[in-house]
Amino acid sequence: MARVLSRFLFVVTFCWMMPSAQAASLTIAAAADLKFALAEVVENFRVQHPADKVEVIYGSSGKFFTQLVNGAPFDLYFSADIAYPQKLASQGLTAGAAHPYAIGRIVLWGIGSEWAHLGLQDLPRSKVAKFAIANPQHAPYGLRAQQALQHAGVWEAMQPRLVLGENVAQSAQFVDSGAADAGVVALSLVLSPAMQGKGNWTLIPADWHEPLEQGYVILARARDNPLARGFAGYMASEPARAVMRRYGFVLPDKGDK
Repeated sequence: MARVLSRFLFVVTFCWMMPSAQAASLTIAAAADLKFALAEVVENFRVQHPADKVEVIYGSSGKFFTQLVNGAPFDLYFSADIAYPQKLASQGLTAGAAHPYAIGRIVLWGIGSEWAHLGLQDLPRSKVAKFAIANPQHAPYGLRAQQALQHAGVWEAMQPRLVLGENVAQSAQFVDSGAADAGVVALSLVLSPAMQGKGNWTLIPADWHEPLEQGYVILARARDNPLARGFAGYMASEPARAVMRRYGFVLPDKGDK
């Protein structure tokens, strides 16, 4: 009897230690403006998929594009500019077409009280010594910041004061930490719980820059990954859309998926 019980306990313990055959994993490359919004969406998704592993890496959309062209091991790519996933699809590196998921907005943000009434056109005459934007060379939010500054007629005047972040989240961190006096950052970041109540921000008119149409795509390596398709579908669900709206994103119609 003792021998039978011992074998039974061994089998139970062994089975408990083995990973579930149903468990799946998903690795997502996501634009830095999604740092808080997508994290909340993923947290809600995990409640429905407790056995599965979902990992998100945040960074510059342009740098992710270069990495993906060179074979970086991601399953889903959420870009701040839909042009990047569209290019990947045209090169046969995806499991289908790119889909829009949001339109982003940019804001002028500073910690001091003066930012409640200052606009981009006031920057050259202000006391700003360092002004943060994401690098326009590879960050869509940085390029739109440049376009907005050009529209306001202050791009050239602000050149000596610019501090470039690797991505828009780093630019926001520069302002938050005092490394920069102010900057142009994503609305989704200043609306996050981590940033709310810090400083003052002004929404930059949408017609001052090209639209920030953001898009995602399932990468070729995830062609047969049901979790990738499941998460893509979840992004179109009302709970996920409600989170995105709360972070200031303008959402496409569900028919645009």
